[in-house]
Amino acid sequence: MAKSKDKMIEVACPDCGAMLKIDAATGAVVSHTPAPRKRTFEDLATAAQAMREHDERKESIFRQSVEAEKNKSDLLEKKFAEALRKAKDAPEGKPLREFDLD
Repeated sequence: MAKSKDKMIEVACPDCGAMLKIDAATGAVVSHTPAPRKRTFEDLATAAQAMREHDERKESIFRQSVEAEKNKSDLLEKKFAEALRKAKDAPEGKPLREFDLD
């Protein structure tokens, strides 16, 4: 007959599915058996297809960044021209500060 001190409880982890053996007397985890790994792909053909799609996505993102970099100088020139126009339209002289108004 086993004493209550030697009693072990087996519990499945709700998060990862691992099996835990817990000592009933102390509540400490005695052993841990990891859950079996799930297969990401069923066969090699679907894995290869996923890799091709991933490569196509990477290439598309790269092309978009190259195109944005080409247009970056035009955008900066337009922003500079707008800032220069605003600076010319601004009143000349020193800007007023709050303590100058007293």
